[in-house]
Amino acid sequence: MTAKDLHAVHFIETERLYLRRLTEGDFKNLCTILKDEKAMYAYEHAFSDEEVKAWLDKQLLRYQIYGCGLWAVILKETGEFVGQCGLTVQPTDREKVLEIGYLFRRDCWNNGYATEAAAACKRFAFEKLGAKEVYSIVRDTNLASRRVAEKNGMTIKYSFVKHYYGKDMPHFAYSVTNSSETERA
Repeated sequence: MTAKDLHAVHFIETERLYLRRLTEGDFKNLCTILKDEKAMYAYEHAFSDEEVKAWLDKQLLRYQIYGCGLWAVILKETGEFVGQCGLTVQPTDREKVLEIGYLFRRDCWNNGYATEAAAACKRFAFEKLGAKEVYSIVRDTNLASRRVAEKNGMTIKYSFVKHYYGKDMPHFAYSVTNSSETERA
């Protein structure tokens, strides 16, 4: 595969990262995150093979329905899968929102990859999709993800409780508006 071919399959590019659609071939890559109990601490459980497959299938369906979903994050320097980040439509207790979500391999934490990928997704949402506002829905105890949202210019808009896996989990709805849309108003 040439550099030109590689670029063609990656539709978002940052200084260090490529973001591309997940494929069926990413199952093992996703397992490195979703089956890691420590990486999934905000979910309070590691996923089974069946749950990883359902997660992947959900992203593939999102691409068909919305044209976006969580994307594979690839390190440019090595071509290595380091995580996932993207745009999904998520419900809160008040509304459905366009969310920037991110999950990374634990051995790739603290390198700024989530912040870099999330910023690229924000630009994509505003510049390519014409979104007026984007959110990141973050578990109240997930300090690292809260910092990523804050570095992406987001502030807490409201809090709510998600019911997941038989548990009540407090979350913050962080958001940022498209400044070019605000200036036009």
